[in-house]
Amino acid sequence: MAIRILFLILYLEMRYFIIALTLFIFAQCSKQRPFIKTTKNVQLDTLTLFDTSRNRSIPIAIYQPKSNLNGIPIIFSHGYGQNKGGAYLEYSYLTEFLASKGYFIISVQHELPTDSLLPSTGKPQLVRRSNWERGVQNIHFVLQEMKTKYPTLNYAKLALMGHSNGGDMTALFAHLYPDFVSKVITLDNRRMGLPRTSKPQLFTLRSADYPADDGVLPTDTEAQQLGIRIQFTPIKHNDMDNDARPTEREYIQNRVLAYLRK
Repeated sequence: MAIRILFLILYLEMRYFIIALTLFIFAQCSKQRPFIKTTKNVQLDTLTLFDTSRNRSIPIAIYQPKSNLNGIPIIFSHGYGQNKGGAYLEYSYLTEFLASKGYFIISVQHELPTDSLLPSTGKPQLVRRSNWERGVQNIHFVLQEMKTKYPTLNYAKLALMGHSNGGDMTALFAHLYPDFVSKVITLDNRRMGLPRTSKPQLFTLRSADYPADDGVLPTDTEAQQLGIRIQFTPIKHNDMDNDARPTEREYIQNRVLAYLRK
């Protein structure tokens, strides 16, 4: 009886060891191999970059056309997702559409579960500044990585795009690194003021339900003198991601594409 029990214990231990080893190997392979999804005209790759200078992981999604790897890169920054993760994939109606038109889209995940939540009290321009600055660092790091990995892209025509809090990051990047960017598109950023400049070129789509803070948008005179385009839309602020209805998606897609091709 004792021998049978001993063999049973050894059998169970070996079985659990094999299961644990299998799970470990699977986890390691998952870390090393990016998720790749393809459609008829667009390939989606998801991977995680690592900024050693800040000890920070930066997940990204790359939407690229299958037929053109010499296109114009666009770095996209998502709206606030409460650190839940996956927000960088929640604008696929727009990112996949632009990739199908020949653009090379890099969508950046700015929030990690370990990050502090975005402050909800206090003056946003002050209490959220560090969040936007971190976003600017993410964009800058990703841009340098892309130049190394995809050197044939047309970086002279680089465009930045962002929604809401990601639009505020995008606007701040344009303030700090105007020579890096050709065009900036914000989807209803509400806190960070847009640069008053003709370079980079600026285009902003505004929501129907939330006004921007004072000073975020240029005056009519500034917009006319600098060529800044402001488009007011019938779309709600929170419906500019994949929650947008088909007609709203088409509205945003067509206006963004027309501006990029201008």
